Amino acid sequence: MQLAYDIQYWLYMVLGLIALVIELWALADCVGRKADYFQAAFKKTKGFWVGVLVAATAVGALAALGAGGLGTWMIFQLAAVAAAGVYLADVKPALIEVKGGGSAYPW
Repeated sequence: MQLAYDIQYWLYMVLGLIALVIELWALADCVGRKADYFQAAFKKTKGFWVGVLVAATAVGALAALGAGGLGTWMIFQLAAVAAAGVYLADVKPALIEVKGGGSAYPW
């Protein structure tokens, strides 16, 4: 029985770390974009997205550290990785299109 709990623990830890990497990736990308692109793409402001992604990254970090137990942060961690996913799947492509093409990175 203990083996099942150990497997569950490590599975949650690995998934939490993967979610944290996704949240950090979205935050780093957002910080590197110009604020004018957000308005031109008719998305929320850069400040809004930076705030959302900072909060998502903070929740992901707390969950990855296991603060308060793994199950405590699970619903918040799902919401945090969903916010990062929305940025990466919806906002980032719109910003690339406004920028004018090819590169997925602003530098």
